[in-house]
Parts: sequence; C-alpha cells; structure tokens
Amino acid sequence: MAYDIIVIGSGPGGYVAAIRASQLGYKVAVVEKENLGGICLNWGCIPTKALLKTASVYESMTHAKDYGIVAGEFKADFDAVVKRSRGVADKMSKGVQFLMKKNKIDVLLGFGKLAGPGKVEVTDKDGIATIHEGRHIILATGARSRQLPTMPFGPKILGYRDAMVMPKQPASMIVVGSGAIGVEFAYFYNSIGTKVTIVEFLPRLVPVEDEEVSKELERNFRKKGITVMTNSSVESVDTAGAGVKARVKTETGEVILEADVLLSAVGIASNIENIGLEAMSVKTDKGKVLVDKYYRTNVQGVYAIGDITPGQALAHVASKGAVICVEAIAHAEGKYKHMPEPMDYGNIPGCTYCSPEIASVGMTEKQAREAGYELKIGKFPFSASGKASASGATEGFVKVIFDAKYGELLGTHMIGYNVTEMIAESVVARKLETTWQELLDSVHPHPTMSEGVKDAVEAALGEAIHL
Repeated sequence: MAYDIIVIGSGPGGYVAAIRASQLGYKVAVVEKENLGGICLNWGCIPTKALLKTASVYESMTHAKDYGIVAGEFKADFDAVVKRSRGVADKMSKGVQFLMKKNKIDVLLGFGKLAGPGKVEVTDKDGIATIHEGRHIILATGARSRQLPTMPFGPKILGYRDAMVMPKQPASMIVVGSGAIGVEFAYFYNSIGTKVTIVEFLPRLVPVEDEEVSKELERNFRKKGITVMTNSSVESVDTAGAGVKARVKTETGEVILEADVLLSAVGIASNIENIGLEAMSVKTDKGKVLVDKYYRTNVQGVYAIGDITPGQALAHVASKGAVICVEAIAHAEGKYKHMPEPMDYGNIPGCTYCSPEIASVGMTEKQAREAGYELKIGKFPFSASGKASASGATEGFVKVIFDAKYGELLGTHMIGYNVTEMIAESVVARKLETTWQELLDSVHPHPTMSEGVKDAVEAALGEAIHL
C-alpha cells in the first residue's frame, strides 16, 4: 500500500499525528505492534490513574470519621482493583480504535521499521512481513522501563507494567527511584496496606521538582508510614529466597533490605532498536533520535516525535510535538496556512499523581537563582485555604517565583490535593508573558483551591490578605 504519511507507533504521539494528518487531507496509516493507544493508554498514564483513584477512595474511607461518616469494615479487593484498572485502559484503547475508523486511518498491526527511502516494513504476529510506501514516515515508538544490570526484571524484580497486574498484593515492597513512576506506585501500594520503602540515589525525592516540594512530599510520605532512603543506591539484589534481599549503600554504610518484591523505577529507555535507523543513517545521540524544531531528522522524509527525541518524556509533549510535526509537513505542501510555532520546552507542565499531588511549570527557585535573576517569591499554604479546609485536604502549598525586575512569572510549583488540575493557569500565564499585576487583576473564584495562586502572588509582593 502507498500512503502520504505512515506513523510507526500509536501512543499519544503516534495516534495524534495520524489524526491530525487525516484532518489535513492526507492518506494515513499507523503501525502498532501491541495495542492502540500505546503505553500511555494501556500501561502508563491511564491505568495508573485508575489505581491511584482506588488509593484515594480507600484513603478517604479510612478517614471517614473525620467527615462525620461512620463506615463499617472494609478492605481492598486487589483482584478487583487491578481488573478495574485494566477495564479503564481497554475502554480508552477502544476509543482510539473508534478514532482511527472515524478519521479513515488504516491500522497496520505488527512491528514496523524503516526499510529504505519512503518504505516501512511491517511484520505481523505470524512473522509475515509486508512493505508499505509512505512519502513521510513519522517515528513514534515511545519508551519502556529502563533496566539496570543490578536489577534484572523477573518474578520478584518488577517494571511498572508488572506492578500494575500483580497476581496478589505484596505485603512489602522496595521501590527504587523516586521520580513520578516511583512515588505514584509507592503511594498506591502504601495506601492499601503494603509496607513500602523508597530508595533514591539522589539527595531528595522527586529530584526534578523544587526543593521545597521535595521536602513536603518526604514529610508527608513519612507520615503515611513510607520509609524513605535518599542518597542511597541498590548495589545488588538476591532473589534466591522467598522474597528479595537488596544490598543498599547509604551515606553511613551498607544495609540489607528485605521485601516480597522490588519495583525498579529508575527511568525509561527509548525504543529505537531494530527500527531501521542505522540502515537509513538516521542520527541519534545518547539513545535519542536527533530532530530539528519541526521534528525532522537528518534523513529526508523521516521524522521522530515523543519519548524517542530529546526533551521531556511526557504524553502531552508527544501529542503537541505530533501536531507541530504534521502541520509543518502540511505547510510545506500547501495544505496548512502557516508554519506551526515550535514547542517551548521551558513551559511544559509536569504532573505527579501521588497524594499529595505535585504540579509545576517553569524554573525552580534554584534554577532561577543560578540563571542570575533577582527574585520575588510567594508561598501560600493550603492550611490557610477555606476550600482546602472544607475538603479536609490542607497539606501542601502553592509557590510562585517572579523576576523582581520585570514581574515575569518564572515558575509555579504546587503540592496538594488536585493541584494537577490547577497548573494550566500558570502555563497559560507564562505563555502570555503575564506579570504578577495581571495575575492579581484576574479575579479568582471563591472558595477554590485555585485561589492559592492569587494568594501566593500576594505573598510574593508582601500584600498577603489571608496569611
């Protein structure tokens, strides 16, 4: 078959690219080796949020008396929890199937790879290979759990996919790594009764976040009964016995941790092996495909988006990159009126869905100071929020960072209940180059958690009303 555009991979980068291309009048095919929707819909963003919702419900029931409700005995049905998560993922994957049909996109099931200029080879589950022609080929093959030599995956050493479909709930778990994946699973399992220990190589949890956010999360996790070990590394893991024994190097010496299972959450690795990059001389560096601001590789007609390219490995980054890539192709061929604006990687929101949630955009305080800015910083604790108090969710805060000279919003950092739904205000504000005065002049509804942004701005200016 001959197509205008072939997309290899159907995650939030791939399927979005395919749909946008179809909307612009292209004949499109998408290649998928497993399930439509990719890792995000099937094994990442969506099913993990289903698990975390269960954790939230369980936690709320545990504190029912705080809300004046007397509840009887309850427990987590682990099989039912996993089944619900998989059901949510399946429903979303079927939704992508519908979108493919609606937009008249051909789905080629199998493993796709570059097979020469303008050609893609698709090998199906029976090993039968077919060649398809495409004037433009977009690589959107995503990423997988990074595996360390000291922690090879197996029945007791898990990647995130294994952690979502365990046959039974473990009594104890070691989580190695405290990025988004690590702390989300740590919260989920701890909330339903598993004893959890987090081992983090760097000095603090969620190390990409602002330091104050890290400190607040660690304090909260310790309060929940999660053991936190920072400045620590797993040197080896013994799986010979009934569970696992991890030899951990700490600042004060070595310790042996024992648990039923160990979850390795030490990052991700791009899926760039065996997809024909070398044969086509597509340039890569440090496991990433090199692209320009419109996601063009060094090879004419070959593009790459999402987790296999430099930049934040986030679903929303992949989706936006997909649209930019396709619209740039269309503009060059007279199918779209203007060149799309390139991605601003300095204004990408990051969200972590443990409890309390974390959301941030822009510079941390440390980054802003290192960049030479004179700062005005405001912080508003949710303990002073009427809506937070009414909701029984007073943990956390909003922190805003401004350039003192011009009033530019350099960064916003939040930790607390539902803050992932609040961060978009700051993303838009930064996009529009909004100053503190414009934020103060924008009336925020009361009572809401989002008032915390306005209150933090007031605090930065020494005008706090509610502190």
